[in-house]
Amino acid sequence: MTSVLYDLPGPRARVRNRALGVLATIGIIALAGFIAYRFWATGQFESRKWEWLLYKDLQLQLVDALGATIRAFVVGALLALAFGFLFAVARLSEHAWLRAPAYAVVEFFRAIPLVVMIFFLFYAAPQAGLQLGVFWSLVVGLTLYNGSVLAEVIRAGVQSVPRGQREAAFALGLGKNQVMRSVLLPQAVRAMLPAIVSQLVVLLKDTALGFLITYQELLFEARYLGSLAEFGRPIIPTALVIGAIYISLCVVLSLFASYLEGRKRRQRLSEPTLPVLDTTNRDGAAAIPS
Repeated sequence: MTSVLYDLPGPRARVRNRALGVLATIGIIALAGFIAYRFWATGQFESRKWEWLLYKDLQLQLVDALGATIRAFVVGALLALAFGFLFAVARLSEHAWLRAPAYAVVEFFRAIPLVVMIFFLFYAAPQAGLQLGVFWSLVVGLTLYNGSVLAEVIRAGVQSVPRGQREAAFALGLGKNQVMRSVLLPQAVRAMLPAIVSQLVVLLKDTALGFLITYQELLFEARYLGSLAEFGRPIIPTALVIGAIYISLCVVLSLFASYLEGRKRRQRLSEPTLPVLDTTNRDGAAAIPS
């Protein structure tokens, strides 16, 4: 028996699954071919609509927009992770005076749409004397929303660690902070790393909302490039290029997370283990007298 919870498909099921897979592949290829045909029929592959890629000034503008996107992502990701860890620990506190406000903050910022938060920080906050500017209005909005989501992810990850780990750490005389920092969080991070990476990918894509407040990131630059009349308003070619850049950034982020996960696994496997004390003699009796 190779599986307990899953029955291996029989001959008919294998044929049926293979046929469904072939049909799905044909459908995907047909859909991709139809989209490519429509692009060709409407002249989206004409050289004129792609000539903008050959101009150095436009290339530099695109690089600057990419740098602005990465800068907003890096700052927002670091602040969101710090926010998430801080409020996750607060939510796990045994003190109600600390746990209740943390719960209210996390639920409040999770409930507000990110677009509304960014608009409020950029347009409404200055009327109250809080001038954040374009960059920090976007970054603070990304931090508050994604940090609140990460706080729930981290809290769930810590609670997924077996209770025996916590009890064993307390039995060794460790304090609460030491247990959280040295025992629970290292194990929880390995378990919740995929969820953290997924939320960081969402944060990366959410930087595109900066164009609503005139932050000059990739989407803002794509809207400008797509409106150039001298190149036939290459909206679709520009969208394809910007989409490829976003996909590449997400793939790099996922590969980096996979590298970290593999490194953690190798470190865990290479850690020395304590030898088991043999408490019996050659006759099978206890070697340590009672």
